[in-house]
Amino acid sequence: MTHQEYILGLLENAKKAQREFESYTQEQVDAIVKVVAKTVYDNAEELAKMAIEETRMGVYEDKVAKNKGKAKVIWNNLKDKKSVGIIDTDEEQGLMYVAKPIGIIGAVTPTTNPIVTPMCNAMFALKGRNAIVVAPHPRSEMCSRRTVELINKELEKLNAPKNLIQIIHDSSIERTNELMKVVDVVLATGGMGVVKAAYSSGKPSYGVGAGNVQVILDRDVDYLDATAKIIAGRKFDNGIICSGEQTIIAPNDKYDEVVKAMEANGAYYIEEQSVVDKFRKAIFTEKGIINKDVVGQSVQDVAKLAGVEVPEDTKVILLATNGIGKEDILCKEKMCPVMAAFKYDTFDEALHIAQTNLDLEGRGHSTAVHSNNVEHIKKAGVYLTVSRLVVNAPSSTTAGGSLTNGFAPSTTLGCGTWGNNAISENLDYKHLINVSRIGMVIDKKVPTDEEIWA
Repeated sequence: MTHQEYILGLLENAKKAQREFESYTQEQVDAIVKVVAKTVYDNAEELAKMAIEETRMGVYEDKVAKNKGKAKVIWNNLKDKKSVGIIDTDEEQGLMYVAKPIGIIGAVTPTTNPIVTPMCNAMFALKGRNAIVVAPHPRSEMCSRRTVELINKELEKLNAPKNLIQIIHDSSIERTNELMKVVDVVLATGGMGVVKAAYSSGKPSYGVGAGNVQVILDRDVDYLDATAKIIAGRKFDNGIICSGEQTIIAPNDKYDEVVKAMEANGAYYIEEQSVVDKFRKAIFTEKGIINKDVVGQSVQDVAKLAGVEVPEDTKVILLATNGIGKEDILCKEKMCPVMAAFKYDTFDEALHIAQTNLDLEGRGHSTAVHSNNVEHIKKAGVYLTVSRLVVNAPSSTTAGGSLTNGFAPSTTLGCGTWGNNAISENLDYKHLINVSRIGMVIDKKVPTDEEIWA
């Protein structure tokens, strides 16, 4: 069987399932979506263990927390949303909005997030009465397959249509490319190569941009509290989350205080540039690409690779830099528990540093600011080319939505045209439905030409 024949077989199964599913009521749909989340929640430990063993990246306890947390927060966000039939009315404008399925969703999922991304994409797809085919990263196929198998076993108990959720076996670039050619919409979560392939597939696609979260500390915050949040975000799952903190940009006159607060919370600060250079060479290749051997690895493993000894209880390595943007490769995204440190005199300078680093990598993604100055927060939101500005919280675990902010809970974070993406918000179920608009004649005075042009 050729790759094309295999994928077309999955597609026919999906079409049959979706046609049946299209007649389901909102209550039936929501019961199925809930099962997807609850299955991952209930099997969080097993799936986390499988992911660690297969990918050899991340932290078991953090993956358990992520499996449970994402399942809970995404379902909480979806459970009361209308996605079947008439979902909204605007009496003033005489409009009614009718939700309809897109059809078959193709979801390319990453090795860095092999459990919750298939879960999340399946929940969004099914919320809109679509079917979904998952193309897992080859290095995490087994744990992603186990996730889908567990979900489908539970869906059988609801007599849900068979093959609503399918996953490619023996995953490969060839099979993934074939899938992207034939589905109705592509969700591409992963490296820029995957996203580019999705956009080149000829199908509508939602992709993600590179992360490189800049973190600005204002002068008016509790540095012990702020740095505790920053380190919690940076060390989560050994730093493989795209929304993870990458830098601290601190006031020059408060820099020593910030460093001491970081150290009190478990950071190991290195200022000597000859030692910092060892980390540059360990984290990045000569071509400026991140070394795959550091991705998702522990502080001790990264330090060992650099040939540097750090205290056993170190949570995050903090490196002093020698420039911004292109001047220092540490200004790029580092998918391990390592951060870069910068000093600023004015808040405008802090924004300039952050934007310069984003221009090198990470435009459109996210930035975090720890501040109680509303005007500074607003200024950052206006100035920076990011889709999310996280305020006084760990970016890593909240930029993708949480119970404590209004971002749509998701594992796919759009970066707008800055990141070559179609959306500048978190992917949600609303992106996976078609909406018909019924327009009635509005009973109101029609303005004259004079009134219009006045």
